[in-house]
Amino acid sequence: MFKIAIASGKGGTGKTTLSVNLAAMLSDSESVRLCDMDVEEPDSGLFLNVDQKEKTVIQRFTPQWDEDKCTLCGKCQENCNFNAVIRLADQIMIFPELCHSCYACSELCPKNALPMIPSPMGVISSSRHEQLRFTEARLNVGVEQAVPLITQTHQYLNNLNEKAKFVIIDSPPGTSCPMIHTIKEADFVILVTEPTPFGLHDLQLAVETVRQLGIPMGVVINRGDDNNTLITDFCTANSIDVMAIIKNDRSVAAHYAAGDLVYKHVSTFRESVETIAGRIQNLLQ
Repeated sequence: MFKIAIASGKGGTGKTTLSVNLAAMLSDSESVRLCDMDVEEPDSGLFLNVDQKEKTVIQRFTPQWDEDKCTLCGKCQENCNFNAVIRLADQIMIFPELCHSCYACSELCPKNALPMIPSPMGVISSSRHEQLRFTEARLNVGVEQAVPLITQTHQYLNNLNEKAKFVIIDSPPGTSCPMIHTIKEADFVILVTEPTPFGLHDLQLAVETVRQLGIPMGVVINRGDDNNTLITDFCTANSIDVMAIIKNDRSVAAHYAAGDLVYKHVSTFRESVETIAGRIQNLLQ
């Protein structure tokens, strides 16, 4: 499987629009799976109008204090890098919201007084839209950490018994931990930006993040206008390929708002997505 992560330095650049339309177009001739890993706000499925048929509840593991076994030695607090376990005078306090499920406190407790207990974290669902296979990861309301669910979603994709040629990953916006853990297993990253000072600023952060991970990348300029040189000059100076410029077109926004697959209705948008699809085929070769 050739994994392509579609990311952006900021929200609202058109990342999901490109992910869904690119995956749907490629699925006309190739085996493709689209995976929405924006686990806090997954919305790719809105444009596919599918029922989530296969659902897997994902558990996270956090420590539970066994008072009868504990000697209050403090080893758990010493070994927790996230301040999720604190020793007080007469008890161990656990903060599940801070826990990263690293098992350090549990494994290094000399009295086995901190067993790891499962609790629901989110749901991974799978379905099909025509020839396109679709997976969505959705974090439960109130769960604060997205990374454990993203990690398990990657494992879920890797364990699928299928021969999808492409996996298109709709990533969380920004350059924080959820985005990094989403794109780190990708073979190629497409950064979607817009020709504004804000777009350029956040693109610079995203480019630096991807370079630190050592993943090849390209840039797509969405809502292109007379300010495109703001982005193209930066990409030229940094030897980054501008894969396509999607023109600013009100009809694209109208079809997006209606939940349509835009490439089926707007010819200029379709041409841009076809250009990106062609570049991806060349990358694979």
